[in-house]
Amino acid sequence: MKFLSPEWAQAMKEALNADVAFRAGIRGATATLQQVVTTADGEARYWIRIAEGAVDMDLGNAEAPDVTVTQGYDVAVGMARREVSPVSAFMTGKLRVDGNLMLLLGLQEAFSRLPEVMATIDVEY
Repeated sequence: MKFLSPEWAQAMKEALNADVAFRAGIRGATATLQQVVTTADGEARYWIRIAEGAVDMDLGNAEAPDVTVTQGYDVAVGMARREVSPVSAFMTGKLRVDGNLMLLLGLQEAFSRLPEVMATIDVEY
């Protein structure tokens, strides 16, 4: 399935909710994150909502996100493939965070699972 497609978002949602380590990392957390990926064709947007130990995820804009993370397509793909460190991308300005950075840092352990979870899905970049 194509990266950033509706099918990808549904598969990621299901995979994240099935991942025991990810769910342990979000236990007790409530957050809404907006992801903005800049592409040659404009912006691709998706959101992740964490509540009651589960994830909801879809394409589009989140209502009142706590954090907005913006990165280029190549950076998003590099992070998904474990070729780019999110910390390095942030420190070099290739990944921008707007909003509650402390909330995002508190979820860092859970979100470090994203590449492993994505590796379980057949994704076309």
